[in-house]
Amino acid sequence: MNEALWETALRCLPILLCEVIMIELKLHSVMPPSVNHYLGHRGVIKSGRPVSVSYCTNEAAKYKKEFTEYVAHEAEAQGWVKPEKTKHLYADAVFYFPRIDMDTNNYWKCLLDAITDSGVVWEDDNIVCERAQGIYYDTDNPHVDIRIYPVDYIGIFNDLPHLEKFESRCIGCNRYKRNCSILNNAKIGKIQKEITDGVCEKFKDAVKK
Repeated sequence: MNEALWETALRCLPILLCEVIMIELKLHSVMPPSVNHYLGHRGVIKSGRPVSVSYCTNEAAKYKKEFTEYVAHEAEAQGWVKPEKTKHLYADAVFYFPRIDMDTNNYWKCLLDAITDSGVVWEDDNIVCERAQGIYYDTDNPHVDIRIYPVDYIGIFNDLPHLEKFESRCIGCNRYKRNCSILNNAKIGKIQKEITDGVCEKFKDAVKK
């Protein structure tokens, strides 16, 4: 294997290891507080002026404390490894509501915040693509089943083969060995005018003089 191909393999290795090690994390939650029961508001006087401040309700505080502890335990038991800050994750959930008039959009906030507070699943839920995969009704046991796992795409690329195909051309560019910022930004999902229809317009053949 020549030097350029070896560099590419080493750059892709963290991505491959991330996929192998993390696999997925399965969680089970009682029905979390809705957004209407998550935060309360009270008026206080600050610098001589009345202002409104928010606070976590007792219901939400209790839920977050108990679920956060459970998440930390399950992450360790299932061998979950927290991904890099730029690695996106799917959070697929199946909701079992006690009533038919409930909306999944109202229950993600407290659920995801509690997972974030565990400190072991992800750094921040801004990397999470939350998706409701099913809605059922269970008056006796309302709950949510969650499955967390890496997304298929890597940055602007559909999958690892797509990235490898793009980067294989980068090897011949004189920007590549200088840790190309265009390639690095593409790997974290930044849309750039330099890349059109999957082709980098800034390509400069390293062989040409």
